[in-house]
Amino acid sequence: MKRVKCEIPTGRRFKLSHFLLGLGGLYLIFIAFKFPYFLEIAAVLSGEDSYDGWNGKVVGDVNDGDLSKPLVNSVYKDMFHRKLEDELTQDAPMRPTEEPLEEGRDGVQPIKPLKHLYGRITGEVMRRMNKTSELSVLERMADEAWTLGLKAWEEVDEFDGKEIGQSSLFDGKPESCPSWLSVNGEDLASGDRLMFLPCGLKAGSSITVVGTPRYAHQEYVPQLARTRGGNGLVMVSQFMVELQGLQSVDGEAPPKILHLNPRLKGDWSRKPVIEHNTCYRMHWGTAQRCDGLPSKDDEDMLVDGYRRCEKWIRDDVVDSKESKTTSWFGRFIGRAQKPEVTWPFPFAEGRLFILTLRAGVDGYHIIVGGRHVTSFAYRTGFSLEDATGLAIKGDVDIHSVYATSLPTSHPSFSPQRVLEMSPKWKASPLPKRSIRLFIGILSATNHFAERMAVRQTWMQSSAIKSLDVVVRFFVALNPRKEVNGVLKKEAAYFGDIVILPFMDRYELVVLKTIAICEFGVQNVTAAYIMKCDDDTFVRVDSVLKQIDRISPKRSLYMGNLNLLHRPLRNGKWAVTYEEWPEEVYPPYANGPGYIISSDIAKFIVSQHADQKLRLFKMEDVSMGMWVEQFNQSTTVQYSHSWKFCQYGCMVDYYTAHYQSPRQMICLWDKLSRGQARCCNFR
Repeated sequence: MKRVKCEIPTGRRFKLSHFLLGLGGLYLIFIAFKFPYFLEIAAVLSGEDSYDGWNGKVVGDVNDGDLSKPLVNSVYKDMFHRKLEDELTQDAPMRPTEEPLEEGRDGVQPIKPLKHLYGRITGEVMRRMNKTSELSVLERMADEAWTLGLKAWEEVDEFDGKEIGQSSLFDGKPESCPSWLSVNGEDLASGDRLMFLPCGLKAGSSITVVGTPRYAHQEYVPQLARTRGGNGLVMVSQFMVELQGLQSVDGEAPPKILHLNPRLKGDWSRKPVIEHNTCYRMHWGTAQRCDGLPSKDDEDMLVDGYRRCEKWIRDDVVDSKESKTTSWFGRFIGRAQKPEVTWPFPFAEGRLFILTLRAGVDGYHIIVGGRHVTSFAYRTGFSLEDATGLAIKGDVDIHSVYATSLPTSHPSFSPQRVLEMSPKWKASPLPKRSIRLFIGILSATNHFAERMAVRQTWMQSSAIKSLDVVVRFFVALNPRKEVNGVLKKEAAYFGDIVILPFMDRYELVVLKTIAICEFGVQNVTAAYIMKCDDDTFVRVDSVLKQIDRISPKRSLYMGNLNLLHRPLRNGKWAVTYEEWPEEVYPPYANGPGYIISSDIAKFIVSQHADQKLRLFKMEDVSMGMWVEQFNQSTTVQYSHSWKFCQYGCMVDYYTAHYQSPRQMICLWDKLSRGQARCCNFR
C-alpha cells in the first residue's frame, strides 16, 4: 500500500510567523521606551564633559584637552540637543525658566546670585578702579591685558622701522638646519617631552622612537560611573606621538599635523587600537582608527602602496583555517598553499619597542619592530615643513629619539614671504554712504598668512569691491614687540586692520566682538553686521541673499543656532557656576559666522557704554545672551541654517570654517568657476 506523504500542517507555520511578528513588536516597544536612555548614553559617548576614554575619546588626564577627540562627530552630536530645521526662521526660542541648581556632594542646591554680573571691561573702566580684589577672574584678566597692551603699544610707537626691516622675523632668510638630530630620554623629559625640529620635515625624513609602554593604571571617570551604577574605574595605558606646528594664539594648543595614539588599554571599544588624526585651531579632524582588521587594498585607499591599517591578532576574531580534508585536496590538485603570518598588537605593557615614523610622498608610514603597521595620508592644509616639533606624552618611558634625513633649510614663516605688498590687495577707504553689510574678522597678531589668504580670496567678491560690503580685521597685540611692529606696518599698508591695544588672549575674544559692533555702527553705517574668524571662508553673495529673505523692518539674528546647550562643568574648558550660574546657555549662533541687524549692535554698544553689558568669556554665547536681552523689548527674528558651518565645510555652504590658507585659495578657485564645493576635509 502506498504511504501518503506527511505534510507539515500549515497552522504550525502560521503560528510560527505570528510568534515572530509578536516578538518584533515587543522589540519595537522596548526600543521606544528605552530610546531616551540610549540618547543619554550617546550624549556621554559624544564627550559632553571631560572624559577622555569611554566616550570615544582618548583615555588620559581629564584636564588634558590635547586628548579630546570625540568619536561621534560634533555635527551629529549637536542633533541630540537641537530641534532645528535648516533654513528655519522664527521668533526667539524659549528656554527653561526654573531656578538654576548646582549639583554637589551636599545635594542639589539653588545657586547664589552673583555680586558682579555686569560691568564694562575696557581700559578706561580699569583705570577708574583703584583695586582689583573684588573683580571677577575675567575682569582681572582684562585689567592685566589692557595694562600690558598699552605698554606694548608704546613700545610699538618707539619701534624703529629699520629695526623691523633688519629683524630675521621679517627678512625670512633661509635658516641653516642640521640634517639629523638625536636626544636621549632624560633630556627629552627635561624639555617637557618636546623635541624641536628647526626646519620641519621633508619627504624621506624619518623619526625613530625607542621606548617602553608603562603598565596600565586605574582612572576614575564620572561619565562612566553614571552608566555603571557608580563604578567609574577603568584601566588605562596609552601614549601619544605628535608632530606639532607653531602655536598661533595664547590659550590655543598648537596645530597637530599628525596625532598618533596607540591605546593599549582604555579605549571605548575595550580593544587595543591605534588612532591617527590632525587638529587645527583646536578642531579635530576625522579620526583614522586601526583595530586589527586590515583596511581595503583599493588603490584610492592605499598610501604610497601601503595599507592604511595592517592586520594583527584579535581576541574576538578567529582566523579561518583550512580543514585537513580541504588542505589535502588543495595539495592533491596542485594548489600552492600560502602561509599566513599574523602578528600581535605591536605594543605591550613593559616591553621595549622601536617605532619609526617615515614621511613618504602621499603620507606618513608607521613601522614598529621593522614591520609596517599603519599609514596615514597627508591632509590638505598641513605641510611637512610646518612640523617643527615632536611631542611624546602619555604612559610611556622614552629612551631615545633619532630624526634623520631632515631638511637643511626652511622657507621660513616670515611675514615678508607671506605678505604680498601689492596695491591690488589694499582696502578701499570707508564709504560715506550707508552699506548693506559690515564684516568684522577676528584675527591673531601673527596670523599674517590667514589674513593674506582672505585678502586674496573672498575679499575680492564683487559686493566688497563695489563697497556694498566692508570688511576689516580686528587684532589685539602680541607679547613680542617685533611681531607688533610688523602688524603695524601691515595695517598701515593694507588699511584693513583695526588694532585693539590690549594683549591678546583667548578668553578676551568677547572684547573684539564688542569692537566689531562699535565699528559697524560708528565708523560705518551698516544695515547688518557679521562676525567671523580669519579661518572662515565667506560666500558673500549667498550671505546677502539670505539676509534679503528677511524683512528689513525686523531685527535679525542669523547663523547656525544652538538650543539648550549646557556648559561643561569639568575639564580643561570647564565653566564654573560663578562664571555661568544657569544650567543652559541662551539660544546662540556658532562663532565662526553669524549676523545681527544694526539695531541689536546699537543696543550692545549702548549697554557697553553704560557699563550694563554682561560679559562672558565665550563670545558667541555672549552674543546670544545680548540678543535675548534685546528681544525682551523688541522682537528678534531668529534665522537658522546649517550652511553656516561650525565644523569644516559642506556642499553649498554659506561659510566654511577651519580653512587653512591653502584651502582658502582652493575654495576661491572653485567658487570662481561657479562651484560651491569643499576642498578636501582635514
